[in-house]
Amino acid sequence: MADFLPYSLPDIGDEEIAEVVDSLRSGWLTTGPKTKQFENDLAAYLGRGIETVAVSSATAGLHLALEACGIGPGDEVITTTYTFTSTAEVIRYLGADPVFVDIDPHTLNIDVSLIEDAITPRTKAIIPVHFAGLACDMNEIISLARKYNLKVVEDAAHALPSSYHGQLIGTLESDVTVFSFYATKPLATGEGGMVVTRNKEIADRCRVMRLHGINRDAFDRYIADKPSWYYEVIAPGFKYNMTDLAASVGIHQLKKLNSMQAKREAMADRYNKAFNGLPLTLPASPLINDFHAWHLYVIRLNNNAKISRDDFIAEMFRRGIGCSVHFIPLHLHPYWRDTYNLKAEDFPCAYDAFKRAVSLPLYTRMTEEDQERVINAVVELLG
Repeated sequence: MADFLPYSLPDIGDEEIAEVVDSLRSGWLTTGPKTKQFENDLAAYLGRGIETVAVSSATAGLHLALEACGIGPGDEVITTTYTFTSTAEVIRYLGADPVFVDIDPHTLNIDVSLIEDAITPRTKAIIPVHFAGLACDMNEIISLARKYNLKVVEDAAHALPSSYHGQLIGTLESDVTVFSFYATKPLATGEGGMVVTRNKEIADRCRVMRLHGINRDAFDRYIADKPSWYYEVIAPGFKYNMTDLAASVGIHQLKKLNSMQAKREAMADRYNKAFNGLPLTLPASPLINDFHAWHLYVIRLNNNAKISRDDFIAEMFRRGIGCSVHFIPLHLHPYWRDTYNLKAEDFPCAYDAFKRAVSLPLYTRMTEEDQERVINAVVELLG
């Protein structure tokens, strides 16, 4: 067998390594100057008026964002069932309840036509998830939010850099956007995330709550030019700060972000052309002139395919090619299913997509030869 081709790998170069070494030598291992630089760099990338708060993960960022928006016990937050569990678990952290909505069968994003019927007097927010890096229909979601006085917190774990109607995700009129920098993401720092908002009050609350509810960052206290040992705890906060080691990687990943997106897009186009005519459904494309981050490349095997989804993945693995499934819908998992008395047929589009979905390898360290291996294997199994 040829060397195993994994489903995903981060694209780390000498620049990231040198920056990490510089941080190690500086003595700053936790939140410090590199974290501040990374925040400033991403704010500059997104544009004027953007506040950025670096955190330890997108899960942490979503938790902080909902807390800053005032979500609490007894509230409801509408989101999609077709997502990773972190999207919904942060709602439970605050004693609120997720209300799941089915997906659009074409985009695999939340079906905006179903959101209004899910709104109740307890509803306080909507969390749209930009699946695979394809932007949701944010105009409709924001319009509904304004109509019912709801907060919008975008789960943009997949969506840097993605755009909607010419605007980068993170710059829309939602209340908060949260990015992920997990090892498999288009911008990878290993672990990490960023809260992005135009609302300074939300940003300031997230800054306080990411580090134990202390009213001054540890970084500020330790570099001050006068005694600054005094601090105050103003809320029972969390331990959600980003380290300078992670930020060191992020600084250079951000510099390469646009070129990496261009390569991902070219790879997705190559897959689309190679798979045209096979018994599968290709991923949805973005609106004209918009960016798709292409964090994932998800095909769905059609019912007339000569092999089942599970057997397809097993055969790809036998050929030395890693695949994954995004996602097992939340309503199929024991906790969500049993807690909210959900059934598979409650969300038919998400259930159908799950049964047929396969995420193929797509990452910028792949060579043309690597991608050709994937293409040949898919054509052999489905052609």
